[in-house]
Order: sequence, then structure tokens, then C-alpha cells
Amino acid sequence: MKKLLFIYLIIPCLIACGSVNGKSDTKNIYSQKMTESLGLKTFLSNKKQQQLATAHWDYVPGLVAYSVLKAWSQYPEQMEYYNMVKSYADHCLQGGDTVKVGESNVDDLAAGKIFFTLYHEEMRKGNAADAERYKRCATFLRNKLKYNHSRIDEGKPGAGGFYHKAQYPNQMWLDGLYMGAAFYAEWQNSFGLELGETDNSRSWDDIAMQFEIIHKHTYDAEKQLNYHAWSADPADANSFWAKQNEPFKGCSPEFWGRGMGWYFAALVDVLELMPKNNEHYSSLVKIVNDVGNGLAKYQDKKSGCWYQLLQYNDTKKSDNVGDTMNGKVYNQCDKPNYPESSASSMFTYAYLKGMRIGVLNKTKFSPIARKAYQGLLDTFITKNEDGSLNIIQSCASAGLGPAKDLSRTGTVNYYLCGKDVTVTQNEGKAIGPFIMASLEYELNAKR
Repeated sequence: MKKLLFIYLIIPCLIACGSVNGKSDTKNIYSQKMTESLGLKTFLSNKKQQQLATAHWDYVPGLVAYSVLKAWSQYPEQMEYYNMVKSYADHCLQGGDTVKVGESNVDDLAAGKIFFTLYHEEMRKGNAADAERYKRCATFLRNKLKYNHSRIDEGKPGAGGFYHKAQYPNQMWLDGLYMGAAFYAEWQNSFGLELGETDNSRSWDDIAMQFEIIHKHTYDAEKQLNYHAWSADPADANSFWAKQNEPFKGCSPEFWGRGMGWYFAALVDVLELMPKNNEHYSSLVKIVNDVGNGLAKYQDKKSGCWYQLLQYNDTKKSDNVGDTMNGKVYNQCDKPNYPESSASSMFTYAYLKGMRIGVLNKTKFSPIARKAYQGLLDTFITKNEDGSLNIIQSCASAGLGPAKDLSRTGTVNYYLCGKDVTVTQNEGKAIGPFIMASLEYELNAKR
């Protein structure tokens, strides 16, 4: 019995401290190791090399910065983490209180998540000037989304849903819930009551509606997965990739890993902040359990990770024929499906956080999350000679259309062969979620 108790207690500790390729390494706290290896240094953002302190305003550097800030919140003695994110924010603001964002471009909002922690910390330190700049920019971004962002037209299914971008009219993508709705929720949590209870309540309803719309139209109850995107106007030229007939009219053809990763992460982030007495809270709890239950079915039994295309394993290949659009062939290769690091990290993060905040059942999902975290370490994390880390095997980018880019078809061929869908390493879209998954795992190990 004593031997069993020892094993029960020590194994979680060893995993939390770290294991690369099955070898324990008790000196590593992986959130800090990844932050110091890549987050504070250089990383890829859509194939471009970035350094955080001087990175451009974009959701990828913003995601890395947000994860580094989360690492500081959990390990406040690491002040260099906080200072680096503040440097990034100040670099982007250039002494002002707004950043340049595209018209109805939901991706341009997500980096604003860093402003809430920066605001509260600078106010605590008595630096009201910087704090107010951060608040003004966050408010500018929130108001641009709530009042000026294009929404699905009245009279169409999903009316009121935020466009993913202006160039994708009447389209919602799973990615956009992390970029827009989750940022919106952070603003409401920090400042919403300043505008009164009525406005705050209506804003939370607006946030919830975004999830309810996209889940209604993209969730396949039989496969228990969400299609990457949905168009309320599938006949539009920019929605050439959309299914034209029921069932799932308007949906893209496949279930993309990172798309569902953004969605799962957005759900737990919003539910952490959403008032539990909001009438839509239980609806979002049901949705997050739909997602959690479905993804559990597709976790690779051997590695604990998930594939780029969720419903297949590595026996699925692109067909080497490609996609013919207007007489031109795109996406021609014979590459196989592969375990993908950014999606696997996002799922791990969302499972762990969902259990911590009480919206996912611990008994049911804890074995999945533990296996997933060990899978991240064994499958995707490699070490350099100096001890620094890499995170490998992540999808560089993926999207759908618009009409001017017929190569982005949303097919199996596209997600495995597309010109923008290359496999890379040290991509910010994998670094940030890995840091956040590690933080959740380390937090759980301390309990």
C-alpha cells in the first residue's frame, strides 16, 4: 500500500516537472522553459520571424504575449516576463492609445487581451498614465467590435453573428470566437459594470449569442465535431468552399484541429469570466461539454495528441490529384495527415482549465488531459544543446477563400497541401497554447 501511495503521489509531480521523450527532468518547469526559450526571444508568426518586444500588432504575437503574461501572473517573481509584454504593448501603441486594426477584422482584436492585466498592474503600481492608455485602447477595440464590426445580415440565419473579416461577408469561423468574443468577455469582466448593469448584461448576451450561432450551424452531432467555418450566404462567391445543400448547408468540408482549438479555448476563457446568473451560462456549459466529449473520441490512443484533420489518423492522405477550380489545379500532393502541436496544446489547455473552473467533469476528463499533456512533451518538444526548447510539427496557417484565392478550398487536400498550410516549428500559435497548457498543468500539480 505504501508503495502504491508513493507511485500515486510522485508520478504527477514528475510529469509536472517535465519529461522529454519519456525522460524525467525535474529541473524544468515547462511554462517557464518555453517562455524563456521562445516567448521572450524569437518565434514564427505566419512564417515571419518575430521578436516579442518589437513584434507587430497581430493575433500571433498577441497570443505569445498573452501567454507570457499568464506565466508572470502564476510566477510573479519573473518580472522580466511582465516587462517584456509591457514593452510589446508600448511598442505597438507608439505613445498613443490606439492601434491600427483592419475594417471588421476580428483577428486584429485578440492581442488586446494583454491590456487588462497591464492596466490592473500599472494601476497597482501607481502608474495611472500608462494604465489609462491601456484601458483606452482596450475600450477602443471593444467598442469597434460591439458597435462597428460587420454582422450577419438581418433576415439571414445567424443574424447578429460577427463576420470573421470584411472580405468574408456573412461568414463565421471557429477561430473568430477566440479573437473576438473572448476579448469582448475580458473587457466586460474588467470594465463592463462601469456602463451599468443593463448594458453589461446585454453585452454578455451578445457574447453568448456568438457561440450559440456558430455551434448551431457547425456542430455535427453524429461526429461530435464542429466544421471549421460556416457561411450564412453559401451562394456568395467568397463562400465557394461552402456546402450548398443540407445537411450542414454553408459549412466548410472538414474538421480542422486548430480551428476547434481556438473554439475550445474561447469557451473556457469566456465561461471563467461570465456571470453564472446569466441566462446563457448553462447553454455555453453544454456547448463546452459537446466539444470536450467529441474531442475525447478523436484523441490518438498511442500519443495522446490530435491530428491536423481531426476525424482521420495518419492513414489518411491527400489524393495527389488536387482540387480543380475554374480549370486550375491546386493543392496537389500526397502528404499524410499528422499529429499537430498547436491544436493539441489548445485542447490540453482547455481540458485542464475547464476542469479547474468546474465546467468539465474531472473524473471523466482528467485521464484525457494527463495523457494529452504527456503527449505534448513526448511528441512535440525537443531540446537544443543549450537546454532551450523547440515545439515542432505545427500548421503555419489555414483559411478559406476569399474568391480571389481559390486555392483555399477547405478540403483534405488543402489542409495537407495548401501553399499556406505548411508544417513548421516554433510557431507562435503553438508556443502560446503550450505555455498556457503547462501553466494549467503546473497549477493543478500544486493542489
